[in-house]
Amino acid sequence: MSGPQAESSSERIQDAARLWHSQDPDPETREELAGLIAAAAQGDPEASEALEDRFGTRLGFGTAGLRGALGAGPNRMNRVLVAQTAAGLADYLRTTLDSPSIVIGYDARKNSSVFARDTAEIMAARGVDTTVLPRELPTPVLAFAVRHLDASAGVMVTASHNPAPDNGYKVYLGGHHGGAQIVAPQDRDIAAAIDNATATPVTDYQRSTDYRIAPESVVDEYIRLTAKRGIPGTSRPKVVYTPLHGVGWETARQVFADAGFDEPLAVPEQQHPDPRFPTTAFPNPEEPGALDLAFAAAKEYGADLVIANDPDADRLAAAIPSHHGWRQLTGNELGIILGWQAATRSEDHPRAQSKREGMLVASIVSSPGLAEIARRFGLNYAETLTGFKWIARVPGITYGFEEALGYLVDPDKIRDKDGISAAVDLLSLVSGLRDRGLTVEQHLNHIATLIGGHASEQVSIRTNSSSQIAALMAGLRSAPPNHVGTDRVQSIDDFIDGHDQFPPSDIIRIFLEGGTRVVVRPSGTEPKLKAYIDTRSSDGTGEERLTKARADASRIAASVHDLLAP
Repeated sequence: MSGPQAESSSERIQDAARLWHSQDPDPETREELAGLIAAAAQGDPEASEALEDRFGTRLGFGTAGLRGALGAGPNRMNRVLVAQTAAGLADYLRTTLDSPSIVIGYDARKNSSVFARDTAEIMAARGVDTTVLPRELPTPVLAFAVRHLDASAGVMVTASHNPAPDNGYKVYLGGHHGGAQIVAPQDRDIAAAIDNATATPVTDYQRSTDYRIAPESVVDEYIRLTAKRGIPGTSRPKVVYTPLHGVGWETARQVFADAGFDEPLAVPEQQHPDPRFPTTAFPNPEEPGALDLAFAAAKEYGADLVIANDPDADRLAAAIPSHHGWRQLTGNELGIILGWQAATRSEDHPRAQSKREGMLVASIVSSPGLAEIARRFGLNYAETLTGFKWIARVPGITYGFEEALGYLVDPDKIRDKDGISAAVDLLSLVSGLRDRGLTVEQHLNHIATLIGGHASEQVSIRTNSSSQIAALMAGLRSAPPNHVGTDRVQSIDDFIDGHDQFPPSDIIRIFLEGGTRVVVRPSGTEPKLKAYIDTRSSDGTGEERLTKARADASRIAASVHDLLAP
């Protein structure tokens, strides 16, 4: 664009930036923005482009709340945006409830405590009964506190496993929502209230320090109930643990001790919170290299198991020894063994729960193996769209998981994924297996002999824009494949207008002859098209079934990549 129209657009962006600057209470982002405004006014094209990126759009508030890079402007995470969001959420709560209350938590990322305090002051000033957790804590503690304190809502300031420059704002609802994350239509209603709040400069918002700090008893009760799940055997595994520079260690350490397990060896370089995440390029335990320090420590320590939480400790990763070094379990493998644990837990054990009328739940991109477990044990099964905002809301749920390392093992306590509770269940399982002279790999083989061998692969197609993603999905719909590689397509489900019990979603599910399933959907956070491949084999021993399923998954993944590549 050039000429008067471009100049007008640039001027509007600069005017918006100046208005934002005038109400920004953060010296760092004020300085950043002042520099960009001055440079853009002098005709610097890079500064103009940077302002366009920050002010041309706004971080969308949706079912995942907010998440984005720190910086100035409405398309970044900052104190102005958080204040507007807090004001809108407070107004939503006041218009829908007579006496609303909220509990606020935060992790150790840059500005997390600042955003939590801003939220508390604005909530309290707008008449919302406000409680803040006593220090930086894992997301599961906040999700627990919403239920434990019977709060109307909860906010967790975290960007989970995103890169270091990011932060985020996750919202939960209490009452009949049970402490789960928000879904439609509440997300749209809250977003509308936030839009209304932006009409007033944040410098005019009333603030109040009339809020309380939650007592330590809230954290203690989360620890007590989580530790209560532990069933340590006589053989205690040697464990290496990493919180990946996040907030998991302090809480997890106390839970493991109270449950009766030996204290894990914490990876020293990653043991304490550090918002820079200096030893990881990307603090996500799914990413290659993220657990390399843990594997090195495990080799030196002679460990039996490696476990990891992501930085806010709502996800769990695990790795086991193999002939070729340490092998990280896939999210689906861990989901299956924890699902088996949930289905077989003895109801007469003093620390166990009854499995009667159990409901096992998985997202549609997670392994169908959980459905096989439910069938074998005569339990109910449900599948949902991706995200624990859906999984946690299934009535009667006793266990739920999704392949992205998310596990809900204790829904009476919490209605979100919980990496610490899941770690306790895993330690109980491994300890029991060791008492019987068995390994996790042998346990996986045994499960495969009973329900078939299940394997999974993922394919990600990265593009330059969301429009390319839309074009790829449109191409699949306009010219659906008859084959994926040499495998014939048996049927295709398109969720774009809704499917069965699911609301409309940009998802295509392909079934191949032989039982393979391929689910294709856009990523919710990146310009990626993602495909999830799940295979099953019933040929031979459990080990042979898994070997065959893994080979098929790898082969079909290559064909799916060819099918989807632009």
